[in-house]
Amino acid sequence: MIHKKTRKYIPADLELNWEALEPLFKELCDRPINSAQELEHWLKDRSELEAAIEEDFAWRYIRMTCDTANEELLQKFQYFATEIEPKIAPYSNDLNKKLINSAWVDKLDHAKFFIYLRGVKKSLELFREENIPIQTEIQVEQQKYQGISGALSVEIDGKEYTLEQAAVFLKGTDRAKRQDVWGKITFRRLQDKDKLNELFDHLRVLRHKVALNAGFENFRDYMFQALGRFDYTPKDCYAFHEAIEREIVPILREQADKRKAALGLDSLRPWDMDVDVSGKPALKPFNGGAELIEKSIQCFRNINSYLGERLEIMKDNGLFDVESRKGKAPGGYNYPLSETGAPFIFMNSANTFRDLTTMVHEGGHAVHTFLTADLELNDFKHCPSEVAELASMSMELISMDNWNVYFDNEEDLKRAKRDQLFDVLKTLPWVAVVDQFQHWIYTNPDHTDAERTEAWIQIYEPFGAGFADWSGLEEAEANLWQKQLHIFEVPFYYIEYGMAQLGAIAVWKNYKENPEKGLQQYLDALKLGYTKTIKEIYETAGIKFDFSAAYVKELAAFVKGEMDKL
Repeated sequence: MIHKKTRKYIPADLELNWEALEPLFKELCDRPINSAQELEHWLKDRSELEAAIEEDFAWRYIRMTCDTANEELLQKFQYFATEIEPKIAPYSNDLNKKLINSAWVDKLDHAKFFIYLRGVKKSLELFREENIPIQTEIQVEQQKYQGISGALSVEIDGKEYTLEQAAVFLKGTDRAKRQDVWGKITFRRLQDKDKLNELFDHLRVLRHKVALNAGFENFRDYMFQALGRFDYTPKDCYAFHEAIEREIVPILREQADKRKAALGLDSLRPWDMDVDVSGKPALKPFNGGAELIEKSIQCFRNINSYLGERLEIMKDNGLFDVESRKGKAPGGYNYPLSETGAPFIFMNSANTFRDLTTMVHEGGHAVHTFLTADLELNDFKHCPSEVAELASMSMELISMDNWNVYFDNEEDLKRAKRDQLFDVLKTLPWVAVVDQFQHWIYTNPDHTDAERTEAWIQIYEPFGAGFADWSGLEEAEANLWQKQLHIFEVPFYYIEYGMAQLGAIAVWKNYKENPEKGLQQYLDALKLGYTKTIKEIYETAGIKFDFSAAYVKELAAFVKGEMDKL
């Protein structure tokens, strides 16, 4: 069994309610600090308290997403969001002020605390008392997306399936069946179109208000600061979108033409995009959640014994919930448990190849959680997404040389690798579309639903519109954005996937050239947590933090070359 770290400051049996927490926040606020050593000790005590609170919140979120229909679990989550979090916010701001105003802050080790102090100063700049109730409302409102999505199901051949499970039929070789299933999934989504539009409109208004209160013209500019984007600007994002359109879209269009020819079709429809062009049945790398976990442990162990042991520890401690079922929230995540030092992996497996890649992706996050568990401050573990997603996306590629664990024959293994590399490239236009769409949404805060639909289509089309023919399916195309959880729940957290995808290709290139050195550089970078700049972390991994057109072109050519070998 794994155990939480021994507490040195807060009581071991501390109950996570406001009555128990407030005296601890007050003590930290009132404590005199008379030396740099005392300030560092104070930081560790604060960190311990914050880690305990974070882990309590983590379990509330995990349990709620595992069973969205359970009213009691929802209420426990909402209690934290409405009764604890809003009361912590002003104390956190006061503690930030105490730290920055301390006579000893300049005596702290600059190399160790620079990143942390930079973030604290930014939090102080952005904090507004009047935003606390709005942010509480946002927290509660955005969870409604989980409830709506978790309830979606369709009937196929007299049996009920979640949408994740139903999507497996889109890989089948019977085209009429694929079209029928795609139609059912799409119709079910569109039934909730207005409900989701209404929810999003409410969130958009609340978010804009937060930005105005903090002195920003729009929520986009506010979020660039709130997400700590010290290393790039909105202008850089637009340049990245352009690079993807110029360098990646033509490769994918060429692949789509090959698909069309292989399937003998005049045009590709949305239900033709997931079937294997060889005419063979969909890949089935495992059967059931338990087998997925076992095979993934073996895959990770074959890369490096330490990696396999981490997943083994998680299995032994019940830190997986991997199978799709009705009432479970959509998507997948790795949730770090701040005190325990281990994570929880949540996903919706339906026995598909995509589930394999989700598992190794979340497994990369999990390894990152373990590698940063012993960093001195809880905040040192709070990596920006550009780093967090580098951990996961690199693992998708590094693990490929050990996918023989999932596939018995060489041809299936080659198909899986080809599919994975195609997905790597396919990710980039979708990232650009989702990011550009959010830029438009929040810099046009008073838009109507009709204007939003028009903007979505105008942004989606130049990036290939999924490389399918949407004639007669305009309503489905116009509402595709509603599938993206991030737009509802974690706004602007998406461009990072594109940046990290480039980084992951570069990590994999290093690994292919020198497996031992490439893996070690990757692990060394992850161990840093967020104690260095993004650029320095990427350099530790032996790669560049660069998303210029030239770099996109270079790495895309490498991936295409690897695909051509298979």
